[in-house]
Amino acid sequence: MKRLIVIASVIMLCAFAASNATGQDLRIGTLFDHTGALQDWGTNFQHAAELAAKQMAAAGFEIEFIHEDSGTAAVKAIKAAKKLVEEDKVAAIVGSGSSGVTVPVAEAVTCPNNVLMISPGSTSPFISILPADSKKDFLFRTCPSDALQGVILGKLAAGLYKSASVMHINNPYGQGLTDQFRKSFQKRGGMIYTTLPHGEEVGSSYVGDLRKAFARIHLTKPFRSGKSDVLCVFSYPEHAKVYVKEAIKHFKAKHFLFCDGSKSEELAKVVGAENLEGMMGTAPGVGGGESYANFAVAFKAEFGDITSVPFIANAYDATALIGLAAYAAKVKGLLLTSRFIRDQLRMVSSPPGNFIAPGEFDKAFELLRQGKDINYEGASGSVDFDENGDVLAPIEVWKFSKGKIVTVRVEYQIPEE
Repeated sequence: MKRLIVIASVIMLCAFAASNATGQDLRIGTLFDHTGALQDWGTNFQHAAELAAKQMAAAGFEIEFIHEDSGTAAVKAIKAAKKLVEEDKVAAIVGSGSSGVTVPVAEAVTCPNNVLMISPGSTSPFISILPADSKKDFLFRTCPSDALQGVILGKLAAGLYKSASVMHINNPYGQGLTDQFRKSFQKRGGMIYTTLPHGEEVGSSYVGDLRKAFARIHLTKPFRSGKSDVLCVFSYPEHAKVYVKEAIKHFKAKHFLFCDGSKSEELAKVVGAENLEGMMGTAPGVGGGESYANFAVAFKAEFGDITSVPFIANAYDATALIGLAAYAAKVKGLLLTSRFIRDQLRMVSSPPGNFIAPGEFDKAFELLRQGKDINYEGASGSVDFDENGDVLAPIEVWKFSKGKIVTVRVEYQIPEE
């Protein structure tokens, strides 16, 4: 038995020596959305991940990235994920922002191969209930489920409108958000005229679907026109740029309701800021306070001001958490495998450990070397993972103002729905 322990120790020491010889401690893959319907998000996510890695390198822990493009498409993303797992041998993957990518990649590639994946922006409620035998606790996210956002959206809509039509992307994200919105809106007296799903690839025109939304007859007594009070835009920016512009041009639409997926100042540029003035939406927010302030200052110094794209702080947190968990495994003498990193995730991100803010990696690593617990509080808010790998986060209510996106309020409570 002693001989086996000695051999195992030698193997681990050799692995660490090989890691140090290459100048890298950990290899992480990213599967961000650089092309396709979420192409506005990819570069911002990558910058956030690289900021976390740079800060960790300054504290003495090197991360090597292998960057791949999800294309915001399941088939392309699965191929890229297989390369990351089988050829690049990454210990973990950060990405994607799309639930329509994250779910098939998790089911086809990462979970079957016991590879940790953390998504910074996949909010579909379906992710929480993926079968345990297929998920195997290797899928996490640093953004909240749309089970929460959909409730806030429904409350927001009911306070502004009596009826709505919904255009949504036909993937787990769009379906999940629409279902929760419908329940919340109808519970508060709202009427849904129609819900219109569309494909994940960006179409050249959506006039046919829009005609259904704006000319549908609601078949109840008294009969009334189906021209609903508001068009809900539950899609990604590249889809919205096409059909919101068409809704304004062809159907004189004046009222829209947006979500995190369609939160984009580029959208206002394309369709005209004056056409979206005062229009509102929701998105998972950030907790604010010291943690976000630390991140925002560092991000601005490295890459300039943070854009209106959602989940940038969440991408930073996903990378930071993998790095912290890997370092915790390393000081315990464990190999930096996906399983051992996964096993440390909740330990480095939950109370009652010592508070760690973004960027405080010198402090975190020293505490871990001393055998003390840490509690990383993310730039995006608390990242205390539950048994499903989910976190709770505030929901931001925002609006367009002169082409810019401004926060109206942030709701922290968990709705009883």
